[in-house]
Amino acid sequence: MSVLRFAETAGRGLPALPNGPDGKGTAKYSRRREVMNKRTLIRKIVARLTEELQVYFRAANASRAEATHEQNKAEDKYDTRGLEASYLARGQSRQSAEIESAIAEFEKLAARRFGDGEAIDIGALVELEHGGENSFYFLGPRAGGTEVLHDKKEILVITPQSPLGEQLLGKKSGDKLQLKFGGEIRTAEIVSVE
Repeated sequence: MSVLRFAETAGRGLPALPNGPDGKGTAKYSRRREVMNKRTLIRKIVARLTEELQVYFRAANASRAEATHEQNKAEDKYDTRGLEASYLARGQSRQSAEIESAIAEFEKLAARRFGDGEAIDIGALVELEHGGENSFYFLGPRAGGTEVLHDKKEILVITPQSPLGEQLLGKKSGDKLQLKFGGEIRTAEIVSVE
């Protein structure tokens, strides 16, 4: 059905085109765009984690080199420089492995759209309003505390294991929460879930 024909029949009570008057699926496009934005958000999170991984990798290599350097051999039983450097290198290697796992989980994460009234779950982008301010949180599988700038909004990654994540899980847009900020309890409202 052409756009002209659609315009002629729309006023006669005939059904509208399922894909919209432009014939390109306007309704489908808007949903696809939201998912595409979430994919971009996930890519930004992965990019931030990759940057962190590179920092930890360089630090672990430097600590490993320091731990095995001949100048760090113990001169007596109280000299623990080499031992301390090896502990530091091991800790940084563990942190690198944790970040690598987080990257892998985010790369597998589907960029799904949450419908109206759908409960918050992993992959949800949540807007909270508290005290006249709006905050944005992405409920991710790991890497809580990671911050990214997306669509001119600062978004904080939280996990279901975090105190806020536990409270948000299963809630819906319009629900209210009691959150603890700086030792005092405040009410926050879930403005949107995407």
